[in-house]
Amino acid sequence: MTDERNITLLYIDDNEEQCLFFKKLSQAAGWHFLMAQNAQAGLVAFRQHMPQLVLIDCSRPYTEGLESVRGIRALSAAVPVLVLSSEDDQKLADSFAQAGASDWVVKPIKASDILSRLRLHIIILEHQQAFLVDKGINQATLALIRHHLAQQIKPVSSREISEGTGLAYQTVSRYLQHMVAYKMIHMESNYGKVGRPQQLYSLLP
Repeated sequence: MTDERNITLLYIDDNEEQCLFFKKLSQAAGWHFLMAQNAQAGLVAFRQHMPQLVLIDCSRPYTEGLESVRGIRALSAAVPVLVLSSEDDQKLADSFAQAGASDWVVKPIKASDILSRLRLHIIILEHQQAFLVDKGINQATLALIRHHLAQQIKPVSSREISEGTGLAYQTVSRYLQHMVAYKMIHMESNYGKVGRPQQLYSLLP
């Protein structure tokens, strides 16, 4: 398992009491701790520090929490994003899962329970990264393609992605196959008047 001294937890919420709770929990685990009071500040902190864990405490109307999840997912497909809520609502949990949340945690919570849950997500992330290395998938290249797709307003072809990222067409094709297989992106066929249908790609919400 990763040396816990190398782990950074980003906590997004403006509640000082909850912030202090997670700061103490992080210190007890030997982690680095960052906090941001809103979605915009959270994205800035994420870009600057690239934490290994993200916790978002959301409350009604939930739009900012969803914005935080989507923003982080546009920057990283892998980092665990856990959402804390006082609502035990399956439809609400599903909406956050569709936005890219890794887990839904209902408050109140115990320090030992949330710490175990966070460590489990670290283990899952390590296994995913090890698998990607075995398959020759580079995280930086994956993030570059994902970021490019996030900037598009309509589905694009592998050739367009290659031109937009500067990556070789063969490299882009291999990564797109991987991303489709792991449900990171959507693939659709554009049937022209002649020839083979063109495959177009877009980022899943």
